[in-house]
Amino acid sequence: MTLLFLVLSIILSIIALTNTEVMRKLIFNPYKVNAHNEWWRFITSGFIHADWMHLLVNMFVLLSFGQVVESRYDAIFGIKGQYYFVILYLGAIIVSNAPSYVKYKTSAFYNSLGASGAIAAIMFAAILFAPWSKVYLFGIIGIPGIILGPLYLIYEYKMGKEQNDHINHDAHFWGAIFGVIFTIALKPIILLGFFEELFNF
Repeated sequence: MTLLFLVLSIILSIIALTNTEVMRKLIFNPYKVNAHNEWWRFITSGFIHADWMHLLVNMFVLLSFGQVVESRYDAIFGIKGQYYFVILYLGAIIVSNAPSYVKYKTSAFYNSLGASGAIAAIMFAAILFAPWSKVYLFGIIGIPGIILGPLYLIYEYKMGKEQNDHINHDAHFWGAIFGVIFTIALKPIILLGFFEELFNF
């Protein structure tokens, strides 16, 4: 499923980046969702990207963490693991867009796109399974997930409040939170495993 999401994201992003009409149809615009019931935008916006670098970074992180989480889901839930992984990914896209919908549903000019909410959910689910595994910033600086995770949440929350750039920090924040809550809700004993990993360092 990780590879399927990656391929779909690459294909749809390329199409949207080369066809402005497709981009307008798929991008998350809360006003159009609210005024015209275009609810598909909650999902489709998670499969398109603003530019090639945006796409490259998100797909690199998805590939790095997606297969790890997917394999753990398979090991824990068996055949249901694939279904739960799909719900994790698509659910994170929806949940991460929800705050923007509430904030901007009367603003015709607000748009958001990208898989970042789902990527954050995947990354934080991976941290839940292996808190001391290192996440490499820029592919060079390795920081344990249990340290980087809280710093990431603080940064995204702060930047989301300031809203002084063109990045949907709320999507990053709530996607990450969803990844943790959803995974624990599926099987609460996973939280016990997290603490065992944490204290067995």
